[in-house]
Amino acid sequence: MAYSNPTQRRDYQRDYKRFKRAGSCQTPGQPRLPSTFRLKTAQDVLALLGEQVEAVRDDEQAGTMERARTIGYLAGIVLKAVEAADTTTRLEALERAMKLRKDDELWEPEHLNGSTAN
Repeated sequence: MAYSNPTQRRDYQRDYKRFKRAGSCQTPGQPRLPSTFRLKTAQDVLALLGEQVEAVRDDEQAGTMERARTIGYLAGIVLKAVEAADTTTRLEALERAMKLRKDDELWEPEHLNGSTAN
C-alpha cells in the first residue's frame, strides 16, 4: 500500500515486516481469522453464505436495492458452491465405483489365469 503520509507508511512497513518474520501470510490490513473459521469444503461455503444472506435480509440500515444487489451477488456465489459440491459428490462416487471395479477384477479367476469362459 502506498501511503503519502510518511508516518503511516513507516507504521505499515513495520507491521508488515513483523508479520513476515512471524511467518504469517497476511498483511497488516487483513483481519486475523481463527483456524476454526477456515472454509474447507463447499458445504462450509454454503453454510457461511446462508448466514450472510440472512444477515443481509435482517439489516434494516441497508436500502431495498442494496439488499437485493447483495443477495443477488451472494446467490451467484451460492450457485457456484452448489455446483462444486455436486461435482465433488459425483467425483467421489466415480472413485468408489472405479475402486470396486478394480477390486472385482483382482478376484475374478478368469482374469488371474488368462482363461475365458465360452
